Amino acid sequence: MEPTSATNLTRDDVLHIAQLARLTLTEAEVGTFQSELSEVLGMAAALDAVDTANLPETAQVTGQVNCVRDDVADVPMPLEDALANAPMSDEHNFIVPAVL
Repeated sequence: MEPTSATNLTRDDVLHIAQLARLTLTEAEVGTFQSELSEVLGMAAALDAVDTANLPETAQVTGQVNCVRDDVADVPMPLEDALANAPMSDEHNFIVPAVL
């Protein structure tokens, strides 16, 4: 699938995207991402040419009402097993860094 030429990102577009993603890019990376992201967007834009007029609204399998199992209470996992792979824990709890 060939990318369309209408999706060329500018250097400022790439810098804006990098800022939103909290990325620091070198000048070489800006140039690389400018061409690579433009190519990806061009491929995505090519999907606009696909005729979807006769396709159903969803791609889900029909006839299924609810695929979720019943919520049934079971024997809880032993505390020692639950805490076994925790990076930090005390006798009864996971210890996690504060999120403020």
